[in-house]
Amino acid sequence: MNEKTMQLMKEMRLYGMHRAFATTMETGGADTDYTNDELIAYLVQNEWDDRHNRRIERLTKSARFRYTAVMEAIDYRPSRQLDKNLVRRLGSCGFIQKRENILITGSTGVGKSYLASAIGHQACSMGSKTMYFNTAKLFTLLKTSKADGSYPKQISKLEKQDLLILDDFGLKPLDNINRHALMEIIEDRHGKKSTIIASQLPVSKWHDIIGERTLADAILDRLVHTAHRIDIKGESMRRKLKNKN
Repeated sequence: MNEKTMQLMKEMRLYGMHRAFATTMETGGADTDYTNDELIAYLVQNEWDDRHNRRIERLTKSARFRYTAVMEAIDYRPSRQLDKNLVRRLGSCGFIQKRENILITGSTGVGKSYLASAIGHQACSMGSKTMYFNTAKLFTLLKTSKADGSYPKQISKLEKQDLLILDDFGLKPLDNINRHALMEIIEDRHGKKSTIIASQLPVSKWHDIIGERTLADAILDRLVHTAHRIDIKGESMRRKLKNKN
């Protein structure tokens, strides 16, 4: 009977429950340690945990992070001038429920991408659909999608993400196509979803990077007024690691 039950669990894709029941059979726990209610609760909890963990794995994989980053590894040494309370609060991902944005700035190598990715990983662990992009590569993808007709599908996919991370923003001025694409992305997400933008340039310089005054005003108006701003100081973390090695 137990073998039949376990086979049915597999066929119904109750993998967490199957694994827990198999372990229980091996240890003899079903006959001695559990009441019926406790055994059912144990099996259901294991199935829930298994599905939850697999969902986190799927979300993290589909986000396509550049770094495997965790909040616990963020460096708060005084020279970086990071507000620990703010970063930890953002790590709780309440800003996603509030549809707020985060703007992270700082010179090259100070850890902007790592911080953005750490918050993104945290969002995945809490069940939020997340996507990470190098901004230049995203614009290249969108230009290609215009040529093959998949542009509306790509824009729709971006709009549906609970959290969109645009890294390395502003490395070069936007042309007219990229400017309008950015406007469409930000407009679709404004007041509905959250966006993190990481850039080497201070926010005061973004207007010039976007170009075309009217569009730049519209984009920044939608971004900045609902944004938490983090400016990371200090020397390059990559250079420090290289010197240490």
